[in-house]
Amino acid sequence: MTPQEHINVLIVDDDPMVTEMMVGRLDGTQYEVIGRAANGRLAVEMVKALKPDVVLMDIEMPEMNGIEASRLITETCPTPIVILTAYQQLKIVEEAGEAGAGAYLTKPPLLTEIERAITIAIARFNDMQKLRSLNLTLEETNTKLQKALDDVETLSGLLPICSSCKKIRDDKGYWNQLEIYIEKYSDVLFSHGICPDCADNIYGDAEWYKKYKKKQSKSE
Repeated sequence: MTPQEHINVLIVDDDPMVTEMMVGRLDGTQYEVIGRAANGRLAVEMVKALKPDVVLMDIEMPEMNGIEASRLITETCPTPIVILTAYQQLKIVEEAGEAGAGAYLTKPPLLTEIERAITIAIARFNDMQKLRSLNLTLEETNTKLQKALDDVETLSGLLPICSSCKKIRDDKGYWNQLEIYIEKYSDVLFSHGICPDCADNIYGDAEWYKKYKKKQSKSE
């Protein structure tokens, strides 16, 4: 979002004088106040309904404070947040950052300070969204990789196999056909056929097979 773009703002403060002051600061700028909330609970509801581009959030408010409201907004409807505070306290700033706020302002802020804080909050928000997307992609890749490793691990080591019928015993004690077991624990698919030695043993005495073998010999 560039400085020339229109930006919708939600102001959250239980002090009407502060709210009016903020509205006055933003009047005639690229920032349009589309909503006002007097407490954190109402702020969460209005963010979901109005989808503002940024929230200017007070901390000390009735029903729900700004820290908790910021946390809920970040969890349910991620939006850039600028915290408004009467005093510059490091602990409060850290808590606000952990709750999802991207910048903070000390009351009463000048227009240049508001613009700078909003720009920082939006930039940090976009960076965090990209990071979350990358993390999700990485988690999906790791899940697929882990499954592949588990499959390889399953088919490594000693496999109990019947010396007569060639069935394989799984870890639950059940005997499975060789191809069924391998298909279950790997990406291998079988296509069935018959090898020359088995064909000789099964069809060796059949006249049609003798003719077939003779024909094959001549073609070679």
